[in-house]
Amino acid sequence: MRPVLFHVGPVAIESLGVMAILATYAAGLVLRSELRRQTSSGDAAFALAFAAVLGGLGGARIYYLVEHLADQGASSLSGIGFTWYGGFLGGAAAVLFVARRREIPTNVLVGAMAPALALGYGIARIGCQLAGDGTYGTASSLPWAMSYPHGIVPISERVHPTPVYETLASLVIFAVLWRLRHRLDPWRIFALYLLLSGLERFLVEFIRRNQDVVLGLTQPQLFALTFIGGGVVLLAVRGRLHRPPSSSASGLD
Repeated sequence: MRPVLFHVGPVAIESLGVMAILATYAAGLVLRSELRRQTSSGDAAFALAFAAVLGGLGGARIYYLVEHLADQGASSLSGIGFTWYGGFLGGAAAVLFVARRREIPTNVLVGAMAPALALGYGIARIGCQLAGDGTYGTASSLPWAMSYPHGIVPISERVHPTPVYETLASLVIFAVLWRLRHRLDPWRIFALYLLLSGLERFLVEFIRRNQDVVLGLTQPQLFALTFIGGGVVLLAVRGRLHRPPSSSASGLD
């Protein structure tokens, strides 16, 4: 791993920052493509992506600090200093604010954001892997297990490289959403994103280092179940709304 990729004079260029920039740019390209396809204009794409980053960072950090008020030694640099679900809430609020200012319809927004979120998250996790920021998994003897002795949160024993798992899973989710975006309406695409991303995080948590909070589940798993449940409900609702009329309703026997 390489927490610092290189130096420009006295300035250290860190892998987390570089990958965050690349993730934002990639998500912005996906957003622009989808907004152009649905509205003929993608001008707001990078404003939305930038809002998602700023809102996400703020929401993640605020959520973590509120959750750990008693922990005065929390590091703002480590992987445990931010929370993904706090970031999701903060980013969503910022994106909705910008979308409203730019007069982007919500149904267009959710469909465009879904694949962008999947791709951006997968790229951002590459930064976690390079930095060794503590988001790796439990001890493992698998051939691809690795140690992070020089990471931001160093560890010498071999563990599951869960950032790699999440990158691969997120790229698969992105590919699925991208392939189906012409066949499903925007709300179904967003529902599928909630379902698949929630399932990915729920499963990876079994080999992560987070503590159980209730019923043997970690806090991210509880949020993941909320994502999964929301995705299932939304798919069911949209399915009923788009169900073709029955033979009796159409006057046919």
